[in-house]
Amino acid sequence: MPGLEKLTPYLVPVAIVVFWQLASSAGWISSRIMPSPADVGLAFWSTMVSGQLPNDVLVSAGRAFAGLLVGGSIGFLLGIANGVSRISEQLTDTTLQMLRTIPHLAMIPLVILWFGIGEESKLFLTSLGVLFPVYLNTYHGVRIVDRDLIEMGKVYGMGNWTLFRKVIFPGALPSIFVGLRYALGIMWLTLIVSESIAASSGIGHMANNAREFMMTDVVVLALVIYAVLGKLADVIARVLERRLLAWNPVYQK
Repeated sequence: MPGLEKLTPYLVPVAIVVFWQLASSAGWISSRIMPSPADVGLAFWSTMVSGQLPNDVLVSAGRAFAGLLVGGSIGFLLGIANGVSRISEQLTDTTLQMLRTIPHLAMIPLVILWFGIGEESKLFLTSLGVLFPVYLNTYHGVRIVDRDLIEMGKVYGMGNWTLFRKVIFPGALPSIFVGLRYALGIMWLTLIVSESIAASSGIGHMANNAREFMMTDVVVLALVIYAVLGKLADVIARVLERRLLAWNPVYQK
C-alpha cells in the first residue's frame, strides 16, 4: 500500500525509541547512563518554555549555513575553475589536495589562537570543513561531462558561457549535489565539535553546560536536535536535487 510504503523509513527509528523507553521503564538502562525518551521529551519542553532551545537552535543553524555558504561557494568556484581550465588546475589543485589531508578539527587550538572563541572561529572551521567535499565533487562533475555533448555544442555555435550554462553545468549537477549532501554532514559534525569547545551560545554550548551538571537528558536532547537539523538539511537538498534534475531520467519517479 502506498501509505504504508511512505511510513517504512520510520519503522526502525520508532521501534528503537519504543524499545528504549520500555528498557528504561523496566530499569534495564540506568537514567544516569542514558535518560529515557520521556525524560528527553520533558527536557525539550522545559528548554522550549524557557526560550533557551529556540535561541540556541537559531544560533547554531545560522553558524552552520553561514559556513556552508562561504566554504561551499569557494569550493564550488574552485571546482568549476579547475574543471574547465587546465591552467587553473595546475596552479591550485595540488595545493588544495595537500590542504585537504589536514584534519580541519585538529586545527581548533590554532584557530582559537587566531580568532578566539568568537563567531569567526566557528565560521572558519565550518567553511573549511565543507569546502573540500563541494570542491572535489564539483571538479569531478565537470570533468565527467560527456565530451561529445561539448563538441556538439561547439558545432552548433555555442559560446563559452552558453556552453557552460546549457551543457557543462547541468551535466555536473548530479555530482555537485552529492558533494553538497556530503558537505552538510561535515558541516554539522564540525559545528558540534567547535561549539562544544569554544562557544558561549548554541546547541553545543547547551550540551557542554549540561555535561558539567550531569544533565544527561539535555545532552541527549542536543544530539537529537543536531540529528533532526541534519536530516532536515538533507531533505531540503534532496528536494532541490529532484527539482533541478527533473530532466534526468535517473531522478524521475
